[in-house]
Amino acid sequence: MGKRGIQLLDDKKDGFFSICDLGSQWSLEQNNFYPGGLFASVGQMGMGFGVSPNTPNPRENGGIKATFSDLFVKYLPSQYEIRVVGVPEGEAALDKKKKKIGLKLKIKVSNPSLRSLISGAIAGAVSRTCVAPLETIRTHLMVGSSGNSTTEVFHNIMQTDGWKGLFRGNFVNVIRVAPSRAIELFAFETVNKQLSPKPGEEPKILIPASLVAGACAGVSSTLCTYPLELVKTRLTIEKNMYDGILDAFLKILQKEGPAELYRGLASSLIGVIPYAATNYFAYDSLRKAYCKAFKEEKIGNIETLLIGSLAGAISSTATFPLEVARKHMQVGALNGRQVYKNVVHALSSIVEQEGIQGLYKGLGPSCMKLVPAAGISFMCYEACKRILVEKDEEA
Repeated sequence: MGKRGIQLLDDKKDGFFSICDLGSQWSLEQNNFYPGGLFASVGQMGMGFGVSPNTPNPRENGGIKATFSDLFVKYLPSQYEIRVVGVPEGEAALDKKKKKIGLKLKIKVSNPSLRSLISGAIAGAVSRTCVAPLETIRTHLMVGSSGNSTTEVFHNIMQTDGWKGLFRGNFVNVIRVAPSRAIELFAFETVNKQLSPKPGEEPKILIPASLVAGACAGVSSTLCTYPLELVKTRLTIEKNMYDGILDAFLKILQKEGPAELYRGLASSLIGVIPYAATNYFAYDSLRKAYCKAFKEEKIGNIETLLIGSLAGAISSTATFPLEVARKHMQVGALNGRQVYKNVVHALSSIVEQEGIQGLYKGLGPSCMKLVPAAGISFMCYEACKRILVEKDEEA
């Protein structure tokens, strides 16, 4: 028997296929090949190359060498038709170039809990810094220290402190929000994952898992970071009384005692639980509804921003009166203000003095701050989770 070999020649029109001195001709214009009862399958093929076990230069004329173990020869009845399908080199190169376009940043973080905490911290810091001026205006409006309207408060701050006044207390805010958001998002994902039923299983609890997980997330983060929230509020309102975070902590501890760091905690928890529960429940429900409506498994950054913002609008509007009561209780007896006994006393006193509208004073700037903050936070969190991966991914 002569030397065995398989060779495919292509001159763009006609070719010759030879196996053990048996040959057949075909035309690429018709894209059909009619064998005389012989079929050959080659593991790797391309336009214009030769394949042979003993080919001295496998890349001559653009050829690619396939190992002999990749070749499979089999006889088939003659009525079968074999189609030769080729991908032009230009299109293949273009597809390869398209795949390489775009910068993909990936950072390996093996621990899933650490990935969630880091993503949450970055999301909290970025979102709160972006809306720091609105947070400052909102706080002043709630306690009525610099005016009764957004425009009036803005002008008073600019005349007194300039642009720096709009970011007063932001460093403390970031220090507070970063760990708070990290703990909150980590707690939500952990609890939600444990309570959510797997496909085909019965629900583990009667109420939605995301509602319970959101409430647990809010409580966890509040208990850990509440003292920083109180210090941030004091630094914003009484800017001439303290020299910084540490000074504020020391003065509060010396003059008012450790319990003062948790003044208003009850009202804060009462406000946080419904806010966090509705916020995460709305976000989770809107995401699922979007995926179901558009039949998509992944949601883009813009969609996440919009969904998170809408969830923030729903939750902040529903729980705003409790937020107002909490701010009033945190300020305490500063500047001769009334000291409230509890949340109910604070709410009733505000209604008595200012009417129902007093419970929603600052709702406009609050939504202006909380709505984009929620959207930015969720968007950054999801983006960071895509950047922080469990293991290295091949390009």
